[in-house]
Amino acid sequence: MNILLWLVQILLAAAFGMAGVMKATQPVDVLAANGIAWAPQVPLALVRFIGISELLGAVGLILPALTKIKPFLTPLAALGLLTVMILAMGFHVSRGEAGALPINIVLGGLAAFVAWGRASRVPVR
Repeated sequence: MNILLWLVQILLAAAFGMAGVMKATQPVDVLAANGIAWAPQVPLALVRFIGISELLGAVGLILPALTKIKPFLTPLAALGLLTVMILAMGFHVSRGEAGALPINIVLGGLAAFVAWGRASRVPVR
């Protein structure tokens, strides 16, 4: 189970890390050209906030569990990313973008799995 959790954590960290760096650093027109059509239609600060949140969540999935320094932060990072995916689903539904929902559901489900799996392994002190 530990190996499966690590594989999912690495996959999620890569996905959210890449998406986060892109949203935090790229100009809005580049984001729109790369398939993030909603980026020009929301405030730039929101796009940057989402990107930074995804990037920090990606770091939180790996670093605390890897270093064993405050490992309780790993399931919290996973819950944070699950929250981002739930909010993204609502956002996409409100815009009539049902095609984006499967990605949100899969990533959110994987984040929920990591949150459950790592929370059950964190020692209570």
